[in-house]
Amino acid sequence: MTSATETKRDPKLDRIRNIGISAHIDSGKTTLTERILFYTNKIHAIHEVRGKDGVGATMDSMDLERERGITIQSAATYATWKDISINIIDTPGHVDFTIEVERSLRVLDSAIMVLCGVAGVQSQSITVDRQMKRYNVPRVAFINKLDRTGANPWRVIEQLREKLHLNAHAVQLPIGLENDLKGIVDLVEMKAYYFEGPNGQDIKITDIPDELKDQANEKREALLDAVSLFSDELTEELLEGTPSEARVKEAIRRGVLALKFVPVFMGSAFKNKGVQRLLDGVADYLASPYDVDNKAKEIGNEENEFSLESDPEKPLVCLAFKLEDGRYGQLTYVRVYQGRLEKGMTIYNSSNNKRHNIGRLVRMHSNDMEDIAKAEAGDIVALFGIDCASGDTFTDGKAKVTMESMFVPNPVISLTIECKESKQLPNLAKALNRFTKEDPTFQTEIDKESGQTIIKGMGELHLEVYIERMKREYGVDLVTGAPQVAYRETITKSAEFDYTHKKQTGGQGQFSRVAGFIEPIPQEEGKNYEFVDKIVGGSIPREYIGSCDKGFRSCLERGSLIGFPIIGVRCVINDGAYHDVDSSDMAFQIGARYGFRQGFSKAAPIILEPIMRVEVEGPTEFQGAILASVNQRRGMILNTTEENGYAKIEAEVPLADMFGYSTVLRSSTQGKAEFAMEFSKYAPVPRNVADELMKKYKVNKTEEE
Repeated sequence: MTSATETKRDPKLDRIRNIGISAHIDSGKTTLTERILFYTNKIHAIHEVRGKDGVGATMDSMDLERERGITIQSAATYATWKDISINIIDTPGHVDFTIEVERSLRVLDSAIMVLCGVAGVQSQSITVDRQMKRYNVPRVAFINKLDRTGANPWRVIEQLREKLHLNAHAVQLPIGLENDLKGIVDLVEMKAYYFEGPNGQDIKITDIPDELKDQANEKREALLDAVSLFSDELTEELLEGTPSEARVKEAIRRGVLALKFVPVFMGSAFKNKGVQRLLDGVADYLASPYDVDNKAKEIGNEENEFSLESDPEKPLVCLAFKLEDGRYGQLTYVRVYQGRLEKGMTIYNSSNNKRHNIGRLVRMHSNDMEDIAKAEAGDIVALFGIDCASGDTFTDGKAKVTMESMFVPNPVISLTIECKESKQLPNLAKALNRFTKEDPTFQTEIDKESGQTIIKGMGELHLEVYIERMKREYGVDLVTGAPQVAYRETITKSAEFDYTHKKQTGGQGQFSRVAGFIEPIPQEEGKNYEFVDKIVGGSIPREYIGSCDKGFRSCLERGSLIGFPIIGVRCVINDGAYHDVDSSDMAFQIGARYGFRQGFSKAAPIILEPIMRVEVEGPTEFQGAILASVNQRRGMILNTTEENGYAKIEAEVPLADMFGYSTVLRSSTQGKAEFAMEFSKYAPVPRNVADELMKKYKVNKTEEE
C-alpha cells in the first residue's frame, strides 16, 4: 500500500488511526475495547461483557447484547492514546452478523485481529481474515486470554502461518502463562513490561528476566530476519551490528502497510495485561488515512477510477456505511475520505442526486453522541435526518464520483412470520422497513402464492435476534413458521430447445421462434446466469435479442422441480424466425420462456442445497458424542484435532439438518461444547431427499390450485 497522495502531509492526519477489532466469537473483542477505553481515559470504570454488575460493557449498548453476552451490532467510539486519535469500531464475532464486519472493514484503514490463546485460529477467524484481505486492510494480531489454562501463543502463531498463510511473527513474548501470566517482553525494545495495580494501569519496565533471555534473543532474531526484507537500511544496520529501535519499527510498519507482515502482540484483556503496549503498536504500525489508497469512480464513466486524497481542501467525498434508526430519526454513519463536512452545508447523494442539508453532525461513543461543528478527511462521524441506503456515496456537488459499496453475502435461511393480532400489522411493517434498511443481509418478501411474509437472514440466531427486537422495540408478537432452507435448482448437462410461439387473435397476432441450447456453468466460475448470442444472418432481428435475454431471466426466479431460483445456467441462442407484422418484444420474451422450459426439462435438472462449514469444540470425553451428532446430520468430517483435553471437529453439513443443533449438542455434552458455522457452497441434494422435496412441492401446489 502506498500513499494515495504526494501532496504535503498534514501532521494531524498522520496521527489518526481508524481501526476495527475483529475476531471469532468469544475471543474477547469487547473486553479488549473496554480496556482500551479505560486506558485512554474515555471511561473511568471497567465493566464486564455479560453485565453481571448490572452495567455491561460500554460497547454492548443493546439490552439483548448484555443478556446474551455477545455483540450484535458494530459500535463506534473514539479515543486518544498519547498524541494519536483512534476511531474504533467493535464488530460482532458471530457469523450471523457478518455484514457488520463487512461494512466496518470497508471504511477502516486497519484492524486488530484478536485470537484466543487457547482456541487459536477458529472458523470465524478464517472468515474475518478473508474479509480483511478482500478490503486490503493491514492488521496487527493480538493473542488474548493467555491467562487461561492451555494457552499457547506459539501454537497460535503457527496456525496464523499455516491456516491463514500470514507472515506472522511475535513482537512480544509472555512472562509466564496461564495463572502465572505477569507481563510481556517487548522484542523491539528488549525490555520487560509488568502491569500492576488493581486495573493494570501501573506499568513497571525492567530488564528481561534471566530465564527468558535466550528465548527473547531467538525470537528477536527471527523477527529481525523477517522484517529486514522490507528495509534495506535495516539490513545494513544488521550487518554493522545492533539496529536502532526506530529502524526496526519503521521496517515493521512498512511490512504491515504492504500487507506482507503481521506483528503479533500478546496479553490478557480480562486480566489487564498487555493492552497499553498493543495501543503503542496501533500508533507505531497501523495505517493513517494517508497510507491507504482509496479509490472512487467517475459517474457515467465507471472505467475512470482514481485515488482520493486525504485533503480537507479538496471536494468532499464520503461513504455512508451503517444506518440506525434512533430516538431522533435515522442516524447515518459516514467515513469522510476527502474534503470536509460542516454543519449546515448541503451534500448530494451520488446514487440519486438528492440534496440534503446537514442539520446535526455528531461523533459517536457507543450509543452516546457528542455534537461537533465539522469533520475532515479521515474522520468517522454520524449525520442525522439523511434518508439514504447503506453504501451510498455523498459529495458536495463538485465531485461527480461514486465509491464501491461493501460486499453483501446472500441470506441462507428463511422463516414465515405473522402477527398474533392484526392491529400490530402497522408496527410490523415499520419494523421490517427499518431492519431491512439497516441490515442488507436481513431481507423480507411476500410469497406471491401464499401471501405469507417471509424473513431471510444469515442463520437461526440472526432471525431470532430480529424477532426478539420486533417484540421489544415495536410491541409485535410474532408466530413463526418452520425455517426454510434457500435451495437452488440447476442443470447437469447440455440440452437443445427449439420453440415456435404462435398466437392468432382478432387483429395483430404473436409470432416468434427461438432455438439454441442451455448448458451448465461450473460452480467455480461463480456465475448464476449467462446469455450468449450466436445469431447470424438476422434470423432474429437485433431489437429482439434483448427480449430473448429478458424471457430467459424471468424463468430463473422459479424452477420447475421445487419452485426455487435456478442458478448456473448458460443460455445460447443460435437460430430463430420472425414475422414482419406479428413479431414483438413480448412475443420473443414468451418464446424464450417456453424454449427455456423445454431445454430445462431435458437438461437433467437437480436440486442444490446450502452446505455449511461447521466447527464444533468440546472436551475430549465428548468427542464420540460430537462425531455421532455430526454424522446423524449427513455431515462429512473434514478434520479432527485434540489438544489440551479439547477436541475440535471440522465438518461440512447441509443447512437443512442443522436446525436445532445447538440444543442437541448441549444435551449430549452437558452444555460444555459449542459450535460455529458459515456458508460454504451449494451441493446436489441426495436422491431420496430430492424426491421428498418434489413430492411436498407438488402437494402444496395442488392444494393452492
